[in-house]
Amino acid sequence: MATIMAARGQGLEQDFDFFVVVDFEATCVKDARIFPQEIIEFPAVLVDGATGRIESAFRRYVRPKHHPVLTQFCRELTGIRQEDVDGGVDLGEALWLHGAWLKAATAGAGNKRSVRLAVVTWGDWDCRTMLEFECRFKGIEKPSYFDQWINLRVPFQAALGGGGRVNLQEAVRAAGLDWEGRLHCGLDDARNTARLLAELMRRGVKITITGSLAAPPPMQKQPARTSPCGGSPALASAPPPIQQQPARTGPFGGSFALVPAPIQQKQQPPQPYMISPCGGSSATCLCYCGLASRGDVMNGANLTNLSYRRNQITE
Repeated sequence: MATIMAARGQGLEQDFDFFVVVDFEATCVKDARIFPQEIIEFPAVLVDGATGRIESAFRRYVRPKHHPVLTQFCRELTGIRQEDVDGGVDLGEALWLHGAWLKAATAGAGNKRSVRLAVVTWGDWDCRTMLEFECRFKGIEKPSYFDQWINLRVPFQAALGGGGRVNLQEAVRAAGLDWEGRLHCGLDDARNTARLLAELMRRGVKITITGSLAAPPPMQKQPARTSPCGGSPALASAPPPIQQQPARTGPFGGSFALVPAPIQQKQQPPQPYMISPCGGSSATCLCYCGLASRGDVMNGANLTNLSYRRNQITE
C-alpha cells in the first residue's frame, strides 16, 4: 500500500500514527429483545497511519455472564460456536489483553515517547452504545482511548457519496474492493473496514475523529445532614460501588502513552439510552452491520431505568 501511494502520488499525512479498527459481535436473538446485551467477540486490527498497511490483528472470544448459552440465531449469524465463548474470557480481561497487545504491536514505532492512536469503527454502535453500556452496567474500567472514535461511514460518504445507510459490505464494494471473509465475523468485518480505511487514505481523505463521549459532570459534595435520631446518619444514600479489577501490572506503563486527539467536530453528549442506531421504536431499519432489525431488537433493550456512574482509566 505504501508503494502504491508513493507511485500514484496520492495519500495524505494523517494526524495519527496508528488506527485501531474494532468490530464487536454481541449476544442477540431473532425478532426479540435481549437484556443485557453482551460482547462475545472482541476483535481489533492495527493499521499504520502512514502507509495504510495492516500491522497486526487481535481477537478474544468473551464469555457472556447473563446469557451464557448462545441462541441458534446468534451462532448462525456470527459463526461463533458455543465452545468459543465457553472457553473465552470476561470483558475486563479482554480489555486488558487488548491493551497488552496494543502496547506490544506499537512498541517499534520509532523512538516516540507517545503514540497517536485513534479507534475506527463502522458506525457509532461499537463505542457509543455497546462497549460503553456493558462497561457501565458491569462496573468495568475501560481505556480512555475508547471514549472517542472515527465512524468510517462519515469520511466514506464524504468521499464516495451514497446517501442513506450504506452497510459495510456495500461500502467496500463501492470503493472497488472485493469483500474478504465471512460477513458478521467480527475479525473479518474489522479487516474489511481496515482495507476500506486504507483505500480512503490512498484517495487523499483526511481521517479525523467523528464521535466522542462527553465527560461526566463532576460529583457535587452533599451538605452535612443531621440524623433525625441524633448524631450522624447511620444510613446514607450513595451510588453503588464500581467493581474494581484485580491489581495487576497494566499494559500502559513505561513510555507508552496515548495522546488525545483533537475533536474536529462539535462534541455530542453520550447517548447511553439510545439503543437503536436508526432511532424510533418500531420502524424497520438496518443495524450497524447492515442486518435488518426492528426498533432496538438487534442492539439491546431499553435502558431508561438504568442509573450508573462513569469510571475511566487514566493512562
